[in-house]
Amino acid sequence: MTYPQHMRAILVLGLPLIGSHLAQFAVHVVDTIMLGWYDLTALAASVLATSFFFVIFIMGSGFAFAVMPMVAEAAEKEDAMRIRRVTRMGMWLSVCFALAVLPAMIWSEPLLRALGQTEELSALAQQYLRIAGLGLLPALLVMVLKSYLAAMERTQVVLWVTVAAIGVNGGLNWLLIFGNWGFPELGLRGAALASVLTQLATFLALGFYATRAAGLREHALFQRIWRPDPGALGEVFRLGWPIGLTNLAESGMFSASALIMGLIGKLPLAAHGIALQIASATFMIHIGLSQAVTVRAGRALGRGDVISLGRGGLAGVALSLAVVGATMVVFLGMPELLIRGFIAPDEPQRAAILLIGAQLLAVAALFQLMDAGQVMALGVLRGIQDTRVPMLLAALSYWGMGIPASYLLGITLGYGAVGVWLGLVIGLAFATVLLWWRFLQRYRVLKAR
Repeated sequence: MTYPQHMRAILVLGLPLIGSHLAQFAVHVVDTIMLGWYDLTALAASVLATSFFFVIFIMGSGFAFAVMPMVAEAAEKEDAMRIRRVTRMGMWLSVCFALAVLPAMIWSEPLLRALGQTEELSALAQQYLRIAGLGLLPALLVMVLKSYLAAMERTQVVLWVTVAAIGVNGGLNWLLIFGNWGFPELGLRGAALASVLTQLATFLALGFYATRAAGLREHALFQRIWRPDPGALGEVFRLGWPIGLTNLAESGMFSASALIMGLIGKLPLAAHGIALQIASATFMIHIGLSQAVTVRAGRALGRGDVISLGRGGLAGVALSLAVVGATMVVFLGMPELLIRGFIAPDEPQRAAILLIGAQLLAVAALFQLMDAGQVMALGVLRGIQDTRVPMLLAALSYWGMGIPASYLLGITLGYGAVGVWLGLVIGLAFATVLLWWRFLQRYRVLKAR
């Protein structure tokens, strides 16, 4: 295949994945807006609770991400039995993880208070997590099915089911938070219950499609699902736990950067939150492209086509760089336009937040380049099922370089909010260089075989 053909294949696979990630992001935004309309204290508690939930969720998603390259390789070899085995064991491991961490959700108040949160917010967050924690199980199963469907190149259904989830979640929020149409007014607990029901509905919809769609029925994913498969379980576990810890290290770096920003002041922290939300929205594009590259690399590995594997990786990088170029223009050319919508017009500190936010988005132009580089490298490495060394390289970059550099530049040397973000750029730059170095090593080994 030529490079344009690789790009076209990645876009066909990746655009629906990008749309599904943006739709999932929109679900979170809808939750935030509706709780903000209901009560600001409930909103603050939900932000705390969902941050706690996300850290656990992103770590548990490692097993789901491991399913994607393994199914892609097996699909290329037309090995239906292996597809079934690894997908089932991905579900097994996800269920086991959800049950193992459920106590941390149920008794989260002491943990949150130990992290310095107020008594009131910790208690309210625990109320939310005691309900939302039950949704971790279907949420992780949804991630497994999304990975399976993406590997089978059925990304359109992933997109449309996620888009439908926005409406389902919004409708349930309207009923359960505010008590409309005779439903009880549950406030924060209503938002948690709506999330659980939305995740359950999403799982049922994807599960129904996976068992009924032509070309997928023969995989019989749920037939005798209770039967253990130690061999496949071990394979998914060995590939998945490093991915989970890599995800945890990256999300932890951004959480730590918020703590460092809090040492500088309330206004820089507010600007940091806004700028990070904007950068996160554009980052969804790179995640979708990265997952498409994972599938394409897994398929190439399955047929032993090392040349296509390398070309597909380069094609993915080229597409990601094109997106980076477009976002750089927007971040540098119209930062205030992007930030204004997050700040009330009558906010007394509006001008100061706009100024800091614009400075951070200028750094985010460079930040996007490095972030895209490292996530694309992770995508192609996962496609060739290399996760342990990348985990160590990423953790070293994020925590050995990124966080110390953020503290040094932001606090010690006094560069403030911009210094904190430049530290993140340094950490991501190290990750990009080290991860691509690792891929080139592995690529040479694959070519020599």
